[in-house]
Amino acid sequence: MTGKNATETLTADAAGVARAAEILRAGGLVALPTETVYGLAARADSDGAIARIYEAKGRPSFNPLIVHVADLAQAERLARFGPVARDLAEQHWPGPLTLVLPRRAEAKLAPAVSAGLPTVALRCPAHPAMRAVLEATGVPLAAPSANRSGYVSPTSAAHVLETLDGRIDAVLDGGPCLAGLESTIVAVREDGRVDELRPGPIIVAPRDFTARERRIEAPGQMASHYSPGKPVRLNALSFKKDEFAIGFGDMPADCNLSVSGDLKEAAALLYACLYEAARSAKPRIAIASVPDEGLGRAINDRLRRAATPPD
Repeated sequence: MTGKNATETLTADAAGVARAAEILRAGGLVALPTETVYGLAARADSDGAIARIYEAKGRPSFNPLIVHVADLAQAERLARFGPVARDLAEQHWPGPLTLVLPRRAEAKLAPAVSAGLPTVALRCPAHPAMRAVLEATGVPLAAPSANRSGYVSPTSAAHVLETLDGRIDAVLDGGPCLAGLESTIVAVREDGRVDELRPGPIIVAPRDFTARERRIEAPGQMASHYSPGKPVRLNALSFKKDEFAIGFGDMPADCNLSVSGDLKEAAALLYACLYEAARSAKPRIAIASVPDEGLGRAINDRLRRAATPPD
């Protein structure tokens, strides 16, 4: 890979999966579709490959990575699972739930995956293309969102290329992501307590977790994140002429998350609307109020971070 426009686009068929696995086994970087957003994958057992992820994304080294696994058996070779963690995995895997667990001392993972923490974030994805690559590669894959650090997360191959073209080896085009929001992240402590670190598509029962402000233990916890590169005004009741309007419900807007007020549809379209807003000639962005309940909690979490100016 040399120079701009050197990123290879692969079709999500048998040949594309085989090519993606070949690149990954050799220590390269491939953007892969998941049911949430596209992830920038590299083999999780290679120091050099993990260093390339941080370099390509411009990602802070204190921000850990999610390791994607083929199944629970593979995950248990990397982290210690108590009864609560195993129950959550059996309920929600494959799917958009990431578990932060005590890392096994003998786990064959690059130290940088955990950013110096004694834990590791694990997820078993459901997307058939991602699962096929995991099987073909034969090793766990670290895969943060496939975008430059701090920018809007990608939900299509085109979004990936907007910020990473020429910086990674390939993107496997599996079409648009269905969920559109990154996975829910919970940390399962050794005493069985469950802390929510990032809300997402999986709603963990409130009795199971304690939401807390804490040090960064998982992706998506930085105050400023998912930035479209313009000032963002939240909970807008009306829109100004110089604002790109992102609506919710039956209201006129430049891009509407869901005319019918469906939160699942809004989650799927959120990043696509933010990408459209970023490309717009309008210098500001205004976003209508989204109910802060159920999946709306995850949507509002991303919107608050998008609206927070970088330090």
